Amino acid sequence: MEPRRLGQTDIELSPIGLGCWQFSQGKGFTGSVWAVLDQAQVDSVVRAALDGGVTWFDTAAAYGNGQSERALSTALRGCGVRPGEVTVATKWLPILKTAANISRTIDQRLDCLQGYPIDLHQVHLPWSVSSIAAQMRQMAGLVRQGKIRSVGVSNFSAIQMRGAHAALAAQGLPLASNQVLMSLLDRRVERNGVLQAARELGVTLIAYSPLAQGVLTGRFHDDPQAVLALPRGRRSRFVPASRAHSAAALARSAPLIDLLRTIGTAHSATVAQVALAWLLAYYGKTVVAIPGATRPQQAGENARSMELDLTDHEMAQIDALSRIAARF
Repeated sequence: MEPRRLGQTDIELSPIGLGCWQFSQGKGFTGSVWAVLDQAQVDSVVRAALDGGVTWFDTAAAYGNGQSERALSTALRGCGVRPGEVTVATKWLPILKTAANISRTIDQRLDCLQGYPIDLHQVHLPWSVSSIAAQMRQMAGLVRQGKIRSVGVSNFSAIQMRGAHAALAAQGLPLASNQVLMSLLDRRVERNGVLQAARELGVTLIAYSPLAQGVLTGRFHDDPQAVLALPRGRRSRFVPASRAHSAAALARSAPLIDLLRTIGTAHSATVAQVALAWLLAYYGKTVVAIPGATRPQQAGENARSMELDLTDHEMAQIDALSRIAARF
């Protein structure tokens, strides 16, 4: 697949990036969601992603209180990637904070990234005690100072996204992206106005949990008991994609998984690769995806989904069964 433009910016991204939540290294609440990866494991995952053609990485301050940012930048340097050679996105956590905290903490973000620039800085959640307009003014100030390159949001509704877009437009800047939960098992963007707004405004949607926390790999259908082996945080109600792990949800998505497996066999591809290829093709250039990976094999397989071309018939078949299994 050809690179995709990040919103109305001049930044180009591979359609598949690497989500880096799993690099939290056991720190904070987010650390409980993943098994702890040591730096050597992080290095191998990042290298596999790079080798597969991934050109960008998404992390956040909340992922291990900066541990993910530090582990990612350490891995990039270990892989011989110089600052500016890949795109790095991170996020500001707004909970119980005012917009002024964006500027107060930007140097911490840059310190954790160890010389790698922030190409995309995102508001992680729409839960600041300050207005969206105030947050966007702070972000715009950081762009003017050269501390970040572009501005995005995450988990914003259509109305909130439009507000952020308008506030940035008043500062002469585009809203680059909105990072949202999106997969074959979660297609709410089609009905809640987010997809329509993104297309109207020229905003990129970054699909997180595009494999529904591993459900769209088929592993939990093959072995339902594997759910019990997940870290407790992965099964928390605070991780929305984890709801796809319930027995009822797995039963509902089983026909879809069977179809993905059949189509994958025809293309010498995995269930996950078919799921990702569908997501990228169905929504077109508006959407990019950031599957995570805890093993280099996963990172490489995810990247290779960019090489998979599904037929129109296969796309329609997947669409039909997805509508039965998905949360709308």
